[in-house]
Amino acid sequence: MRGSRKAQGRAVSVGSVARRVCLGALVLVALAGCNGGQQGPSAALRSYAEAIRERRVEAAYAMLSTEARRSVSLEAFRRMVLENPGDADELARSLARPTTDPLVTATVTTAQGDELLLVFEHGRWRIDGESVDFYSQATPRQAIRSFLRAFERRRFDVLLRFVPDAKKVTDERYPALDEARLRESWEGPQREEMERISQGLKAALPQASIEETVDRATMSYGDRGTVQLVREQGAWKIEDFD
Repeated sequence: MRGSRKAQGRAVSVGSVARRVCLGALVLVALAGCNGGQQGPSAALRSYAEAIRERRVEAAYAMLSTEARRSVSLEAFRRMVLENPGDADELARSLARPTTDPLVTATVTTAQGDELLLVFEHGRWRIDGESVDFYSQATPRQAIRSFLRAFERRRFDVLLRFVPDAKKVTDERYPALDEARLRESWEGPQREEMERISQGLKAALPQASIEETVDRATMSYGDRGTVQLVREQGAWKIEDFD
């Protein structure tokens, strides 16, 4: 019996957390769908918290986005709130006193597969600063996308940024790698191979899974191809194509 009570206590605790997480997740979806012309994120949080605290279930439910209401019915939402008053009150208190200002963002994917980040500030959507960098190397995926853009536009001055420092080291036998030598190689003997690699990367990138450690990353493409990346001074670079 003692073991049974302990197990029951754990079940109640886990269930309580799960209900709070569920209600909280609905808040996030609601914020993501909030209309800037009507109210901002902070006002939406306060209104939602007040409705939960006062048990105005229909009002709270109406604040959820279409996606959120599609995932949970009004009756299911009502049960979550009314049958778990302690959890509902705790959530309302936490929402009424957020530790940080709400940040609402949106991501738009262009026809070329580029991702544009927007931030909702002072009642208006604005373009995030990261979207200004046409050849970002902030993440492995962005680095590969930027590499492909530079290669398609034959920006060999930009492509040189994706070469790791170790591969630029030369000795008496080999001259230093510069824009002219890179162009000569990739538009000459290696042109066909680089075209094949770029097409494989472009096709795989949207759905590819990238394995990432602290300073290294790998992405598979094509039948058996892989691209190896290394991070140097905060920028991801192409180390090798296998």
